[in-house]
Amino acid sequence: MDTKGLLVRLEVKTGKDDAMAEDVLRSALAMGRAEAATTTWFAIRFGRSEYGIFDVFPDDAGREEHLSGPVTQALLDAGGSVFAGAPLIQEFDVLADKPPATTSGESVTKALLITFKAKAGHETQVAQFLRDAQALVEQEPKTVAWFAIRLDDGHFGIFDVFPDNGARFAHLTGHVPRELAKHSLSLLGSVPDVGMLDVVDTKWADRSTRLR
Repeated sequence: MDTKGLLVRLEVKTGKDDAMAEDVLRSALAMGRAEAATTTWFAIRFGRSEYGIFDVFPDDAGREEHLSGPVTQALLDAGGSVFAGAPLIQEFDVLADKPPATTSGESVTKALLITFKAKAGHETQVAQFLRDAQALVEQEPKTVAWFAIRLDDGHFGIFDVFPDNGARFAHLTGHVPRELAKHSLSLLGSVPDVGMLDVVDTKWADRSTRLR
């Protein structure tokens, strides 16, 4: 299982179009394919002028190698021409995951990023709830990949990807969100922030070869 990850946000500079931003991300992905320790990588679009990257690694060493490698440098170099400043990079721990299966042949176009703060003193219970949710997600064939994550200062999240809007809606009305809502008063210290994202491009690892 991958244990570490990065969530990167990039604001597009005023006057620059979406195609330029997506070209930068796809160019970064081309370099990222050579990084064996970058096991899963999603280029995502948050909104009209904000893009990002969600990627995971087996350990701290893999994450640090990525942060000091050509992909990160390419994003920094593009900051002045395409993006409004340096990328905002947030580290996280992976609590549980349903990694994408290369044998499925499933492409993905949509994603969800749900973040929330645990109620003070209930961080351990929230982490366990997310670990337990993995078994429910395994029963959702159209949830192509799913990651439960722990951010900083008691914040947690879920990131998952889908082939289309229908699959994303099915997940939103399924077991995991219902269980989260059921326990929200006892476990959550904030209303979950739900981001409906588009997937620009992907890389994920075969469990045997570690490269897609």
